[in-house]
Amino acid sequence: MYELKYHKATSVADAVAILGDAEDGKVIAGGQTLVPTMKQHLAAPSDLIDIRALAELQGVCIKGDALVVGAATRHADVALHTDVRTHIPALARLAAGIGDPAVRAMGTIGGSLANNDPSACYPAAALALNATIITDRREVDADAFFAGMFATDLDEDEIITSVRFPIPEKAAYAKFPNPASRYAMVGVFVAVLDGDVRVAVTGAGEDGVFCHKGLEAALAARFTSAAVDGVDVSEEELMSDLHGSAAYRAQLIKVMAKRAVIAAG
Repeated sequence: MYELKYHKATSVADAVAILGDAEDGKVIAGGQTLVPTMKQHLAAPSDLIDIRALAELQGVCIKGDALVVGAATRHADVALHTDVRTHIPALARLAAGIGDPAVRAMGTIGGSLANNDPSACYPAAALALNATIITDRREVDADAFFAGMFATDLDEDEIITSVRFPIPEKAAYAKFPNPASRYAMVGVFVAVLDGDVRVAVTGAGEDGVFCHKGLEAALAARFTSAAVDGVDVSEEELMSDLHGSAAYRAQLIKVMAKRAVIAAG
């Protein structure tokens, strides 16, 4: 490791101010990505701003017809919260399948979305559920938030404070996990919102999470697993690595989509 300055923020405003003044500051909550990256000397921030204890960033509540999750809410708490399990059970099951118990006890939803790992699960949920990412200064639709692999619409000194998920008519997530990391080799989140079908895919795209328009159109016409069979899932712009080829991932997208549709009912 190396010398850096550690700050324990007293509020979101305090964290934003420290971040703005730092030469190369990074916000830390769960630290499940940032700390290993620092240990590998792939990141060397001048300052760490700790926001994990901020009550204003934690918790789950129902506001109108939406479920709102604080950015520093841990995966384990999302998985177990009564409101999540009642109103968007697919989101609770997704959170319960992230990593292992140690990761779920530390990792946060805001950190996952801000990092936008191409194989992370939460970006698929946010995109499929047409979520709104709320920051210290604005609200961003999920469609505009994700900007490519490890890239988002966040400014350098901007902090996610919460995520607002519309409550869907039905939804489900199916993931084929890497047996070692538990990251999604392919994950497909299917949701029906006000009659519209949204299908988000993670773990497969070269540029990260994306909506599959072909699957959305097929399922909008007929919401059955059989409808997936007639969809062409192209290998173009899909990831190919030591864990699986683009062709393998293309097939997995269809398999996971069918499983998600069956689970959604």
